[in-house]
Amino acid sequence: MSSPKKSFYLTTPIYYVNDAPHIGHAYTTVAGDVLTRWHRQKGESVWFLTGTDEHGQKVLNTANSNNVKPQDWCDRLVESAWKPTWQHLNIANDDFIRTTEPRHMERVQRFLSGLKDQGHIYSGKYEGPYCIGCEEFKLPGDLDEGKCKIHGRPVEMVSEENWFFRLSAFVPQLLQHYKDHPEACEPTSARNEVIAFLEGGVQDLSISRSTFDWGIPVPWDTKQVIYVWFDALLNYATAVGLGDAPGTEGGEKFAQTWPADVQLVGKDILRFHAVIWPAMLMAAGLPVPGKVFAHGWLLVGGEKMSKSKLTGIAPSDITDHFGVDAFRYYFLRAIPFGTDGSFSWEDMSARYTSELANDFGNLASRLIAMIEKYCDGVIPAVAHDEALSAALIATVATADSAISALDFQGGINSIMEFCKRVNGYVTEQAPWVLAKDPANKIALDKVLYNTAESIRALAVLLHPIMPATTQILWQSIGANETMGDISKQKVSDIAKWGQLPAGSKVIKGAVLFPRLEEKVL
Repeated sequence: MSSPKKSFYLTTPIYYVNDAPHIGHAYTTVAGDVLTRWHRQKGESVWFLTGTDEHGQKVLNTANSNNVKPQDWCDRLVESAWKPTWQHLNIANDDFIRTTEPRHMERVQRFLSGLKDQGHIYSGKYEGPYCIGCEEFKLPGDLDEGKCKIHGRPVEMVSEENWFFRLSAFVPQLLQHYKDHPEACEPTSARNEVIAFLEGGVQDLSISRSTFDWGIPVPWDTKQVIYVWFDALLNYATAVGLGDAPGTEGGEKFAQTWPADVQLVGKDILRFHAVIWPAMLMAAGLPVPGKVFAHGWLLVGGEKMSKSKLTGIAPSDITDHFGVDAFRYYFLRAIPFGTDGSFSWEDMSARYTSELANDFGNLASRLIAMIEKYCDGVIPAVAHDEALSAALIATVATADSAISALDFQGGINSIMEFCKRVNGYVTEQAPWVLAKDPANKIALDKVLYNTAESIRALAVLLHPIMPATTQILWQSIGANETMGDISKQKVSDIAKWGQLPAGSKVIKGAVLFPRLEEKVL
């Protein structure tokens, strides 16, 4: 019996539960959702993980300041803010890992014990600066006049007897890894940063804390808890059965998913994921992730979005006005993934109106109205337009290549260029003019079929990006009844012309992208 084919496994960072999610968190998670939906539509087995990072001093301090036990604080925020936000944004994750779950904590302790048994962990004393906001031991170059460069706050000086991981021993192996596999850390600017850091000299890592108890106990020294990042990074593997015996449910899941194919991170946590994390796996003799991709920051007023600086915007602040699918579309369309980008209410309004309402939504509503008026609401006979068909073949190839490479902007641009092409076709053919003379009925039907077939393709292409809107459109053109679920349509089949069956009944639905009421933040 052959083993099941490996799943495409994608992870987002697990997010601190010291506060509710803002659009920076949503940006990463939506990107992961779009990519995994795309891979599902390529017919692949997919596993998509997100979750929450619930240990550490930052979470403990936040809970204490709210006069709540840290576990109660985490439970409340996860259930009232994090999970509902992902549901609201139509995130189709397969699993949600919490670092306070027994499945995680037990596997972390087992992993750590294994590293100690292999000689990768030793006892020592840590003295130096620590940023609670980053939950990170800082190097001199990470500070600006004694303040963390990311949070702009003074760091604490820490002196503790801790357990250390021999991180420095893995520098040659890490450098060779990135030389042999440059795709393992992207974009190029991120990989260059990691290589420069590795070449600059790496210290061993303190992996325990003894001054507070909110964390996973070190199995052989229960007076200490495991350093929150060492605990948190392991979630990507503990969620799929790290260390479980072969043949068990966890062991089989691990064999089918590990290593992760894509791990999405913000650039501020790149070093953890591209230096510490692969070194931990190398020490355990496990394969490292195929790709760590560090995207840029969303900026507000020129600053990284942050709850602590009051620049964090809740996703609902935007979705209440523009809708969920426009939110999902905008951030991946407007900002090249991998670079910083500023959120602008005015830019989003302009793109919503020109690209979604006018180019896409108006095309669909015109087509439905004309088929109702000129064809009694029924898709006419299958026709073929060579130019549109050729453009669609090129569009699918470009979009697949771009989105698979995490160039979401490039993929969406190619799809929307095809949408413009279809709009141009409708303008050139002027079906409303053809309809004035019954002698043009065959020509009219051809134009309307070609337009409807183009919209069928656009709906499938845009489905991973805007799942709810495209589902409505799919039903409007009668495809749900005649072609089945839109999410089951394969990327490889999109460009096959003539799939929308003649005789499909169109249904006039709600306006896909209603006119925006004037509103300012």
